[in-house]
Amino acid sequence: MTRKIQAGEFMTLNGVCHEPGEWVFPYFTPEVGKVIGDNMAESDCMLLGRKTYEAWAEYWPGKTAEDDPFAGHINTVQKYVVSTTLEPPLTWEGTELFRGLDEVRKLKEQDGKNIAISGSITLVGSLLSEGLLDELALLVAPIVLGQGIRLFDRPLESVGLRLVSHETFDNGVQSLVYVPAAA
Repeated sequence: MTRKIQAGEFMTLNGVCHEPGEWVFPYFTPEVGKVIGDNMAESDCMLLGRKTYEAWAEYWPGKTAEDDPFAGHINTVQKYVVSTTLEPPLTWEGTELFRGLDEVRKLKEQDGKNIAISGSITLVGSLLSEGLLDELALLVAPIVLGQGIRLFDRPLESVGLRLVSHETFDNGVQSLVYVPAAA
């Protein structure tokens, strides 16, 4: 049995996923935190793209559960950075560099829990295009931003998705979970 690769993304109504730290906090409720926590509990490693790795490696090391309830998991879980441009050594403990999607395929075939992705929207698009993404979980905030990188800004092949779960929270955030339509 292969592991699932699950991407969890914050997104605006108009598809912006870029820099959620600048707009998501008014929508971050205990229900939203539970969705994130549940997804983390189902995983034992993370995939990160280069840009997300660089931002997170600057922010997360040294953070504790007192600073952020997700710090313990994020700092201790094994992390794999998928990048062709990043050069070792990687400074964040528990991080390994993958040079391409073949290494992701091999990781997916290993025993273990799910493989989580947060942010890393270019990587998410690549995994979806290559048929490697098993689940796309979106937390859609009821806000429209005039600028920012959208989840699927770069062109990709047509990929059908099937909605398998949805919930709307009191603050208007929608939790939407999709799988590839062929699944």
